[in-house]
Amino acid sequence: MSGTLFRSLFNSLSLYKSNVTTTRSVHTGIVYYAARKGTRAKARAKKVKVEITKVGFIPHNQRGKDKVTKSQVNKHLDDSFKHVPVDDVYPMRYYRWPVYTAEEAVKAHQETHHPTMYNDPEAYVYAKVEINMEGIKKTRFLDNFSKLTLLPHNFPREEERSILAFCKGAELIKQVTDAGATTVGSTELIKKIQEGTVKLGDYDYVIAHPNIITELVPIRGLMKRRFPNVKSGTLDANIAELVKKFAAGIQYRVVKDEVQQNFGSVEVLVGRLNMDPKCVAENIDVLLKDIQSSRPKRDGLFITRCLITSPPSTENLKIDPFVHVDRTLTKEVQEDSDDEDEVVAATA
Repeated sequence: MSGTLFRSLFNSLSLYKSNVTTTRSVHTGIVYYAARKGTRAKARAKKVKVEITKVGFIPHNQRGKDKVTKSQVNKHLDDSFKHVPVDDVYPMRYYRWPVYTAEEAVKAHQETHHPTMYNDPEAYVYAKVEINMEGIKKTRFLDNFSKLTLLPHNFPREEERSILAFCKGAELIKQVTDAGATTVGSTELIKKIQEGTVKLGDYDYVIAHPNIITELVPIRGLMKRRFPNVKSGTLDANIAELVKKFAAGIQYRVVKDEVQQNFGSVEVLVGRLNMDPKCVAENIDVLLKDIQSSRPKRDGLFITRCLITSPPSTENLKIDPFVHVDRTLTKEVQEDSDDEDEVVAATA
């Protein structure tokens, strides 16, 4: 009886264990993730100790003297407020610069370049011209520009220029060759350029006559910006004079100051000291008038100052540019500019 009771109890227990579902233990501990690189760097930066260096007492009038203050100086020099010198010995810093004529400036340089002094009687003469680059509106300024002008009195220079000229007609080709062009031709020259026997890069200037401009279209891709046109002055019916201009002309570039945008300057070669001073003065006159032709139609000065120099001398002799060009615009030009403003306002 007891054995059967024990057996039935054991079977019931085993049946109960088989019905019970097994459960897994879940880990509930704290999970540590790796910190990002930026987070670590920030943590290290917080730990860095900042060392503070103690400085002794500095008087108020001595503070900040180690810092160099950049003061912008107006490059348009005007010495009209300074005193006029009463004798020949004076510090030029405190008095007005003496003003010479162009001939007097050249003669003065001829004296300093005498064999007893600099001993360079054939030195070059340069004209330094300072320009006000303001446009018609004061908030706008002229861009850098380049020009080529033919001075009336030619002089030897250490420069050789090669000119490629296109034109039709035997007589015209002969005139251009006599004028000093390096290479002259028509359709046969165009074929040589296409074949590669003649290279455009070997020439400083490329000019053309209007009678051949349509036949230059096939090589326009090879010429690119050097394609002759009226705006650049490389296309003209009087091609013989054009050759002389590019062969003996003076090329200059007016550059605007990077900091002071209303100030521009250019230094141009105008002659040699072994020339007649009157001839050099005439070259200066033509140069100033050519620069003045780029003047915008506004009030005020365009050419502000002109200095004559001759290296190796460091002297800058000031001349009056308004002997050669007008100080102000004429009434006719001002009226034309007013009319143009009215037209622009009407079309806007």
